[in-house]
Amino acid sequence: MIKKFITSLPIHLTVIRILAAVTAAMAISGEAAAQPGVQDLMKKIEELQDMTTDIRARVDLTQTKVGQGTKKTNMLYYRRDSDDSFLIVMIAPESENGNGYLRVGDNFWMYRRNTRTFQHINRDESIGGSDAKADDFEKRKITELYDPARDASGKDILSPENLGAIPVYRFEVLAKVNDVDYPKKIYWVRQDNGLPLKEQSFSLKGTLMQTAYYMNYTIVNKKYVPVKQLFIDEFEKGNKTLVEISGISTETLGSIFNKAYLENLSK
Repeated sequence: MIKKFITSLPIHLTVIRILAAVTAAMAISGEAAAQPGVQDLMKKIEELQDMTTDIRARVDLTQTKVGQGTKKTNMLYYRRDSDDSFLIVMIAPESENGNGYLRVGDNFWMYRRNTRTFQHINRDESIGGSDAKADDFEKRKITELYDPARDASGKDILSPENLGAIPVYRFEVLAKVNDVDYPKKIYWVRQDNGLPLKEQSFSLKGTLMQTAYYMNYTIVNKKYVPVKQLFIDEFEKGNKTLVEISGISTETLGSIFNKAYLENLSK
């Protein structure tokens, strides 16, 4: 009996090794199946943040520049995505109080209170002399602007990581249209709910230009709104901008996206 058992031992070990290999392969396959693709993650971001109502809020920018100190910019912000419209009225600093910006469809104007004039401007115009630009206030879907970046084998550049103590997915995207600020971006999104926590933006030559941190979200009509964001200028070291959003309302705004309303609001 002992001899028979000893003779059959290698066979038992072989079976065990095969079972272990199959189990490991199934675990790897299951993990791969559970991990979403980059396109799925991009669509999830849109699903979580796509506001279907009008929105009104106060936006406060705290901008720090090396050698210039800190500058605060405050504004009232109105947006309607159904017809690609938004309106901004500056509150502070005093030099900007009453100035405003109006976007309707493809048209974008800057209003100057002291001269009571409108000037047609581009989407990359600075808002109130801050680092914020007009296209920062637009609603543009990430899936319409970017495609997943892929490695030499054609696979999405995507990996599970930890951002601090939070499990995230890190993925890269490349612009598929020309009118974007940055042709390449890297996102870190939470594995549990898909919300972005960190975003890095790169120039066409691959230079890191900006790092953004999404520090706090609030839920409005079952959608997530980033109400505290920190943007770090990686090109001019030491410069940064903190964006805080408050007083969010989703009541219907009515017929306010026109020059007459902005001019009257700025009085």
